[in-house]
Amino acid sequence: MEVYLDNSATTRCYPEAAGRMCQIMTETYGNPSSLHRKGVEAEQAIREAKKILAGSLKVREKELYFTSGGTESDNLALTGCAFANQRAGKHLITTSVEHPAVLQTMKYLEEQGFRITYLPVDSYGVVRPEDLMEALCPDTILVSVMYVNNEVGSVQPIAEIGELLKKRENPVLFHVDAVQAYGKYVIHPKKLHVDLMSVSSHKIHGPKGMGMLYVGEGVKIRPLLYGGGQQKDLRPGTENVPGIAGFGEAVKKIYTDFEEKRERLYRLKGQFTEGVLKLEGTVVNGRTGKDSAPHIVSVSFEGVRSEVLLHALEERGIYVSSGSACASNHPAVSGTLMAMGIRRDLLDSTLRLSFSEFTTEDEISYCLKALEELLPMLRRFTRH
Repeated sequence: MEVYLDNSATTRCYPEAAGRMCQIMTETYGNPSSLHRKGVEAEQAIREAKKILAGSLKVREKELYFTSGGTESDNLALTGCAFANQRAGKHLITTSVEHPAVLQTMKYLEEQGFRITYLPVDSYGVVRPEDLMEALCPDTILVSVMYVNNEVGSVQPIAEIGELLKKRENPVLFHVDAVQAYGKYVIHPKKLHVDLMSVSSHKIHGPKGMGMLYVGEGVKIRPLLYGGGQQKDLRPGTENVPGIAGFGEAVKKIYTDFEEKRERLYRLKGQFTEGVLKLEGTVVNGRTGKDSAPHIVSVSFEGVRSEVLLHALEERGIYVSSGSACASNHPAVSGTLMAMGIRRDLLDSTLRLSFSEFTTEDEISYCLKALEELLPMLRRFTRH
Protein backbone atom coordinates (compact mmCIF):
# COMPACT_ATOMS: atom_id res chain seq x y z
CA MET A 1 0.00 0.00 0.00
CA GLU A 2 1.23 3.52 -0.84
CA VAL A 3 0.14 6.13 1.71
CA TYR A 4 0.91 9.80 1.00
CA LEU A 5 0.65 11.86 4.19
CA ASP A 6 2.73 14.88 3.20
CA ASN A 7 0.00 17.08 1.76
CA SER A 8 1.30 20.22 3.46
CA ALA A 9 4.38 19.89 1.26
CA THR A 10 2.37 19.39 -1.92
CA THR A 11 -0.79 17.68 -3.12
CA ARG A 12 -1.80 15.36 -5.92
CA CYS A 13 -3.13 17.44 -8.80
CA TYR A 14 -6.83 17.13 -9.51
CA PRO A 15 -7.39 15.38 -12.86
CA GLU A 16 -9.66 18.29 -13.83
CA ALA A 17 -6.85 20.79 -13.19
CA ALA A 18 -4.29 18.71 -15.10
CA GLY A 19 -6.72 18.26 -17.99
CA ARG A 20 -7.43 21.98 -18.19
CA MET A 21 -3.69 22.71 -18.27
CA CYS A 22 -3.13 20.20 -21.07
CA GLN A 23 -5.96 21.77 -23.07
CA ILE A 24 -4.42 25.23 -22.64
CA MET A 25 -0.92 24.06 -23.62
CA THR A 26 -2.10 22.26 -26.76
CA GLU A 27 -5.06 24.37 -27.91
CA THR A 28 -5.33 27.75 -26.16
CA TYR A 29 -1.58 28.34 -26.26
CA GLY A 30 -1.45 31.94 -27.41
CA ASN A 31 0.32 34.74 -25.58
CA PRO A 32 -2.38 36.62 -23.64
CA SER A 33 -0.74 39.93 -24.64
CA SER A 34 -1.13 39.18 -28.35
CA LEU A 35 -3.92 41.01 -30.16
CA HIS A 36 -4.99 38.15 -32.42
CA ARG A 37 -7.61 35.50 -31.64
CA LYS A 38 -5.17 33.05 -30.04
CA GLY A 39 -4.06 35.77 -27.65
CA VAL A 40 -7.64 36.78 -26.87
CA GLU A 41 -8.50 33.14 -26.09
CA ALA A 42 -5.57 32.90 -23.67
CA GLU A 43 -6.56 36.17 -22.03
CA GLN A 44 -10.10 34.84 -21.62
CA ALA A 45 -8.74 31.74 -19.85
CA ILE A 46 -6.98 34.03 -17.36
CA ARG A 47 -10.14 36.05 -16.79
CA GLU A 48 -12.16 32.88 -16.16
CA ALA A 49 -9.70 31.65 -13.54
CA LYS A 50 -9.47 35.06 -11.89
CA LYS A 51 -13.26 35.20 -11.65
CA ILE A 52 -13.26 31.86 -9.80
CA LEU A 53 -10.57 32.98 -7.35
CA ALA A 54 -12.17 36.37 -6.76
CA GLY A 55 -15.50 34.69 -6.09
CA SER A 56 -13.96 32.34 -3.52
CA LEU A 57 -12.52 35.34 -1.63
CA LYS A 58 -15.35 37.81 -2.30
CA VAL A 59 -12.91 40.39 -3.65
CA ARG A 60 -12.59 42.26 -6.95
CA GLU A 61 -10.77 40.56 -9.80
CA LYS A 62 -8.51 43.60 -10.21
CA GLU A 63 -7.21 43.02 -6.66
CA LEU A 64 -5.64 39.65 -7.60
CA TYR A 65 -2.15 39.15 -9.01
CA PHE A 66 -0.78 35.82 -10.20
CA THR A 67 2.72 34.82 -9.06
CA SER A 68 4.99 31.77 -9.18
CA GLY A 69 3.83 30.59 -5.74
CA GLY A 70 3.47 31.39 -2.07
CA THR A 71 7.12 32.37 -1.66
CA GLU A 72 6.98 35.02 -4.35
CA SER A 73 3.65 36.28 -3.05
CA ASP A 74 5.10 36.70 0.45
CA ASN A 75 8.22 38.42 -0.89
CA LEU A 76 6.21 40.78 -3.07
CA ALA A 77 3.82 41.69 -0.25
CA LEU A 78 6.49 42.35 2.37
CA THR A 79 9.26 43.91 0.31
CA GLY A 80 6.91 45.77 -2.00
CA CYS A 81 4.98 47.34 0.86
CA ALA A 82 8.00 48.04 3.04
CA PHE A 83 9.76 50.11 0.41
CA ALA A 84 6.57 51.77 -0.84
CA ASN A 85 5.59 52.93 2.66
CA GLN A 86 8.95 53.58 4.32
CA ARG A 87 8.36 57.32 4.55
CA ALA A 88 5.60 56.56 7.05
CA GLY A 89 7.88 54.33 9.13
CA LYS A 90 10.37 51.46 9.05
CA HIS A 91 8.93 49.12 11.68
CA LEU A 92 7.36 45.77 10.79
CA ILE A 93 5.87 43.08 13.02
CA THR A 94 5.63 39.34 12.43
CA THR A 95 5.64 36.15 14.53
CA SER A 96 8.40 33.75 15.48
CA VAL A 97 6.66 30.83 13.76
CA GLU A 98 6.26 32.14 10.22
CA HIS A 99 7.21 30.25 7.07
CA PRO A 100 10.79 30.85 5.85
CA ALA A 101 9.35 32.84 2.93
CA VAL A 102 8.32 35.47 5.48
CA LEU A 103 11.13 35.12 8.02
CA GLN A 104 13.91 35.27 5.43
CA THR A 105 12.30 38.26 3.74
CA MET A 106 12.13 40.01 7.11
CA LYS A 107 15.84 39.32 7.64
CA TYR A 108 16.55 40.91 4.25
CA LEU A 109 14.50 43.97 5.21
CA GLU A 110 16.45 44.23 8.47
CA GLU A 111 19.61 44.43 6.38
CA GLN A 112 18.00 47.27 4.44
CA GLY A 113 17.47 49.32 7.60
CA PHE A 114 14.00 48.23 8.68
CA ARG A 115 13.27 47.27 12.28
CA ILE A 116 11.45 43.97 12.81
CA THR A 117 9.63 42.72 15.90
CA TYR A 118 9.18 38.93 16.15
CA LEU A 119 6.23 38.08 18.39
CA PRO A 120 6.37 35.01 20.69
CA VAL A 121 3.69 32.31 20.72
CA ASP A 122 2.13 30.20 23.46
CA SER A 123 2.64 26.46 23.94
CA TYR A 124 0.08 25.78 21.19
CA GLY A 125 1.93 27.93 18.66
CA VAL A 126 -0.62 30.76 18.77
CA VAL A 127 0.27 34.45 18.98
CA ARG A 128 -1.40 36.61 21.62
CA PRO A 129 -3.17 39.68 20.16
CA GLU A 130 -2.24 41.68 23.28
CA ASP A 131 1.46 41.09 22.51
CA LEU A 132 0.89 42.49 19.04
CA MET A 133 -0.84 45.59 20.37
CA GLU A 134 2.04 46.20 22.81
CA ALA A 135 4.55 45.89 19.95
CA LEU A 136 2.85 48.53 17.76
CA CYS A 137 4.76 51.79 17.46
CA PRO A 138 4.03 55.13 15.77
CA ASP A 139 6.30 54.07 12.89
CA THR A 140 4.80 50.57 12.41
CA ILE A 141 3.75 50.19 8.78
CA LEU A 142 3.01 46.48 8.34
CA VAL A 143 2.03 43.38 10.33
CA SER A 144 2.42 39.89 8.85
CA VAL A 145 0.80 36.89 10.56
CA MET A 146 0.24 33.48 8.95
CA TYR A 147 -3.27 32.01 9.03
CA VAL A 148 -2.27 28.36 9.62
CA ASN A 149 1.18 27.24 10.72
CA ASN A 150 2.70 24.85 8.22
CA GLU A 151 4.41 22.63 10.82
CA VAL A 152 1.90 22.14 13.64
CA GLY A 153 -1.39 23.41 12.19
CA SER A 154 -1.98 26.14 14.77
CA VAL A 155 -4.57 28.72 13.68
CA GLN A 156 -3.80 32.36 14.41
CA PRO A 157 -6.51 34.84 15.56
CA ILE A 158 -6.59 36.63 12.22
CA ALA A 159 -10.06 38.14 12.64
CA GLU A 160 -9.23 39.55 16.08
CA ILE A 161 -5.92 41.00 14.88
CA GLY A 162 -7.58 42.54 11.83
CA GLU A 163 -10.24 44.16 13.98
CA LEU A 164 -7.64 45.59 16.38
CA LEU A 165 -5.52 47.00 13.56
CA LYS A 166 -8.58 48.55 11.90
CA LYS A 167 -9.31 50.55 15.07
CA ARG A 168 -5.79 51.99 15.23
CA GLU A 169 -5.47 55.70 14.51
CA ASN A 170 -2.28 55.30 12.46
CA PRO A 171 -3.00 52.91 9.56
CA VAL A 172 -1.02 49.65 9.50
CA LEU A 173 -1.08 47.21 6.59
CA PHE A 174 -2.04 43.64 7.48
CA HIS A 175 -0.53 40.76 5.45
CA VAL A 176 -1.61 37.16 5.91
CA ASP A 177 0.23 34.11 4.57
CA ALA A 178 -2.77 31.85 3.90
CA VAL A 179 -0.90 29.16 1.96
CA GLN A 180 -1.94 26.39 4.41
CA ALA A 181 -5.38 27.88 5.05
CA TYR A 182 -6.81 28.56 1.59
CA GLY A 183 -8.95 25.60 0.58
CA LYS A 184 -9.31 24.55 4.24
CA TYR A 185 -11.25 27.64 5.35
CA VAL A 186 -13.64 30.08 3.73
CA ILE A 187 -11.56 33.26 3.77
CA HIS A 188 -12.90 36.73 3.00
CA PRO A 189 -9.99 39.20 3.33
CA LYS A 190 -12.19 42.30 3.44
CA LYS A 191 -14.30 40.92 6.27
CA LEU A 192 -11.10 40.07 8.17
CA HIS A 193 -9.60 43.54 7.47
CA VAL A 194 -6.70 41.89 5.64
CA ASP A 195 -4.88 44.13 3.14
CA LEU A 196 -2.66 41.52 1.47
CA MET A 197 -2.95 37.73 1.34
CA SER A 198 -0.71 35.05 -0.17
CA VAL A 199 -1.95 31.68 -1.47
CA SER A 200 -0.43 28.80 -3.42
CA SER A 201 -1.92 26.47 -6.01
CA HIS A 202 -0.07 23.22 -5.30
CA LYS A 203 -1.35 23.06 -1.71
CA ILE A 204 -4.94 22.66 -2.99
CA HIS A 205 -4.46 20.05 -5.77
CA GLY A 206 -3.48 22.59 -8.40
CA PRO A 207 -0.21 22.86 -10.35
CA LYS A 208 3.15 23.74 -8.81
CA GLY A 209 4.80 27.04 -9.68
CA MET A 210 1.55 28.96 -9.38
CA GLY A 211 0.41 31.35 -6.67
CA MET A 212 -1.60 34.48 -6.11
CA LEU A 213 -1.39 37.67 -4.07
CA TYR A 214 -4.46 39.61 -3.02
CA VAL A 215 -3.72 43.33 -2.76
CA GLY A 216 -6.56 45.44 -1.45
CA GLU A 217 -7.47 48.47 -3.49
CA GLY A 218 -5.49 51.51 -2.40
CA VAL A 219 -2.57 49.59 -0.86
CA LYS A 220 0.77 51.18 -1.74
CA ILE A 221 3.13 48.50 -3.08
CA ARG A 222 6.14 48.37 -5.39
CA PRO A 223 6.99 45.59 -7.86
CA LEU A 224 9.93 43.24 -7.43
CA LEU A 225 10.29 42.71 -11.18
CA TYR A 226 10.21 45.06 -14.16
CA GLY A 227 9.19 44.17 -17.67
CA GLY A 228 6.40 44.34 -20.18
CA GLY A 229 3.69 45.86 -18.05
CA GLN A 230 1.55 42.77 -17.46
CA GLN A 231 -0.68 42.68 -14.37
CA LYS A 232 -0.65 46.46 -14.04
CA ASP A 233 3.16 46.47 -13.78
CA LEU A 234 3.08 44.92 -10.29
CA ARG A 235 4.01 41.44 -11.51
CA PRO A 236 5.16 41.77 -15.14
CA GLY A 237 6.11 38.89 -17.42
CA THR A 238 4.09 36.68 -19.76
CA GLU A 239 1.42 35.03 -17.64
CA ASN A 240 1.57 31.30 -16.97
CA VAL A 241 -1.76 30.62 -18.63
CA PRO A 242 -1.80 26.81 -18.13
CA GLY A 243 -0.88 27.25 -14.46
CA ILE A 244 -3.48 29.97 -13.94
CA ALA A 245 -6.20 27.90 -15.62
CA GLY A 246 -5.26 24.80 -13.61
CA PHE A 247 -5.26 26.88 -10.43
CA GLY A 248 -8.77 28.08 -11.22
CA GLU A 249 -10.02 24.53 -11.75
CA ALA A 250 -8.48 23.44 -8.43
CA VAL A 251 -10.18 26.31 -6.57
CA LYS A 252 -13.52 25.53 -8.16
CA LYS A 253 -13.28 21.86 -7.17
CA ILE A 254 -11.90 22.23 -3.65
CA TYR A 255 -14.69 24.65 -2.67
CA THR A 256 -17.37 22.30 -4.04
CA ASP A 257 -18.96 20.32 -1.15
CA PHE A 258 -16.48 22.21 0.99
CA GLU A 259 -17.95 21.65 4.47
CA GLU A 260 -18.29 17.92 3.84
CA LYS A 261 -14.63 17.71 2.77
CA ARG A 262 -13.43 19.67 5.78
CA GLU A 263 -15.46 17.60 8.25
CA ARG A 264 -13.98 14.46 6.73
CA LEU A 265 -10.46 15.84 7.23
CA TYR A 266 -11.23 16.51 10.89
CA ARG A 267 -12.47 12.91 11.27
CA LEU A 268 -9.26 11.57 9.74
CA LYS A 269 -7.21 13.83 12.00
CA GLY A 270 -9.17 12.62 15.02
CA GLN A 271 -8.69 8.99 14.01
CA PHE A 272 -4.94 9.42 13.69
CA THR A 273 -4.52 11.54 16.83
CA GLU A 274 -6.53 9.16 19.00
CA GLY A 275 -4.58 6.19 17.66
CA VAL A 276 -1.09 7.67 17.90
CA LEU A 277 -1.60 8.83 21.50
CA LYS A 278 -2.25 5.21 22.48
CA LEU A 279 1.32 4.38 21.48
CA GLU A 280 4.00 4.64 24.15
CA GLY A 281 6.14 7.78 24.24
CA THR A 282 4.18 9.95 21.80
CA VAL A 283 3.36 13.65 22.15
CA VAL A 284 1.05 15.58 19.83
CA ASN A 285 2.22 19.18 19.44
CA GLY A 286 -0.34 21.97 19.35
CA ARG A 287 -4.10 21.71 19.45
CA THR A 288 -5.92 18.76 17.91
CA GLY A 289 -9.58 19.80 17.79
CA LYS A 290 -11.49 22.15 15.53
CA ASP A 291 -9.49 25.08 16.87
CA SER A 292 -6.60 23.70 14.80
CA ALA A 293 -6.21 23.14 11.05
CA PRO A 294 -8.09 20.07 9.77
CA HIS A 295 -5.20 18.57 7.83
CA ILE A 296 -1.98 18.85 9.90
CA VAL A 297 -0.73 16.80 12.87
CA SER A 298 2.69 17.22 14.49
CA VAL A 299 3.83 14.26 16.61
CA SER A 300 7.00 13.76 18.65
CA PHE A 301 8.22 10.21 19.30
CA GLU A 302 10.43 9.79 22.35
CA GLY A 303 13.73 8.05 21.74
CA VAL A 304 13.54 7.96 17.94
CA ARG A 305 15.17 10.41 15.53
CA SER A 306 12.67 11.83 13.06
CA GLU A 307 14.81 11.08 10.01
CA VAL A 308 15.20 7.43 11.03
CA LEU A 309 11.46 6.99 11.56
CA LEU A 310 10.66 8.86 8.34
CA HIS A 311 12.73 6.43 6.27
CA ALA A 312 11.44 3.40 8.16
CA LEU A 313 7.91 4.47 7.27
CA GLU A 314 9.00 5.13 3.70
CA GLU A 315 10.12 1.50 3.40
CA ARG A 316 6.51 0.57 4.10
CA GLY A 317 5.19 2.96 1.47
CA ILE A 318 4.21 5.70 3.91
CA TYR A 319 5.36 9.23 3.09
CA VAL A 320 5.52 11.86 5.84
CA SER A 321 7.63 14.92 6.63
CA SER A 322 10.09 15.90 9.35
CA GLY A 323 9.16 19.58 9.01
CA SER A 324 8.69 22.24 6.35
CA ALA A 325 9.54 20.83 2.90
CA CYS A 326 10.69 24.31 1.91
CA ALA A 327 13.56 23.98 4.39
CA SER A 328 14.26 20.26 3.94
CA ASN A 329 17.56 20.83 2.13
CA HIS A 330 18.85 22.80 5.11
CA PRO A 331 18.22 20.59 8.16
CA ALA A 332 17.96 22.59 11.37
CA VAL A 333 16.07 22.56 14.62
CA SER A 334 12.50 23.74 14.05
CA GLY A 335 12.10 27.35 15.10
CA THR A 336 8.36 26.75 15.49
CA LEU A 337 8.81 23.89 17.96
CA MET A 338 11.42 25.88 19.88
CA ALA A 339 9.11 28.90 20.05
CA MET A 340 6.37 26.64 21.45
CA GLY A 341 8.69 25.42 24.21
CA ILE A 342 8.74 21.79 23.07
CA ARG A 343 11.12 19.63 25.14
CA ARG A 344 14.62 19.75 23.71
CA ASP A 345 14.87 15.95 23.48
CA LEU A 346 11.82 15.94 21.20
CA LEU A 347 12.99 18.59 18.74
CA ASP A 348 14.75 16.00 16.57
CA SER A 349 12.07 13.37 17.10
CA THR A 350 9.10 15.05 15.45
CA LEU A 351 7.18 14.19 12.29
CA ARG A 352 4.47 16.12 10.48
CA LEU A 353 1.62 14.20 8.89
CA SER A 354 -0.82 16.03 6.66
CA PHE A 355 -3.96 14.75 5.00
CA SER A 356 -6.05 15.55 1.93
CA GLU A 357 -9.43 14.58 0.52
CA PHE A 358 -7.67 11.63 -1.14
CA THR A 359 -6.59 10.20 2.24
CA THR A 360 -8.63 7.22 3.48
CA GLU A 361 -9.39 5.71 6.89
CA ASP A 362 -7.66 2.51 5.79
CA GLU A 363 -4.49 4.48 5.08
CA ILE A 364 -4.60 6.04 8.54
CA SER A 365 -5.05 2.59 10.11
CA TYR A 366 -2.16 1.21 8.06
CA CYS A 367 0.09 4.06 9.21
CA LEU A 368 -0.84 3.57 12.87
CA LYS A 369 -0.14 -0.16 12.60
CA ALA A 370 3.26 0.55 11.07
CA LEU A 371 4.12 2.98 13.88
CA GLU A 372 3.03 0.44 16.49
CA GLU A 373 5.44 -2.11 15.00
CA LEU A 374 8.35 0.20 14.20
CA LEU A 375 8.65 2.31 17.36
CA PRO A 376 9.68 -0.46 19.82
CA MET A 377 12.19 -1.83 17.32
CA LEU A 378 13.73 1.56 16.55
CA ARG A 379 13.93 2.48 20.24
CA ARG A 380 15.81 -0.74 21.02
CA PHE A 381 18.19 0.02 18.17
CA THR A 382 18.69 3.60 19.39
CA ARG A 383 19.49 2.52 22.93
CA HIS A 384 22.22 0.22 21.69
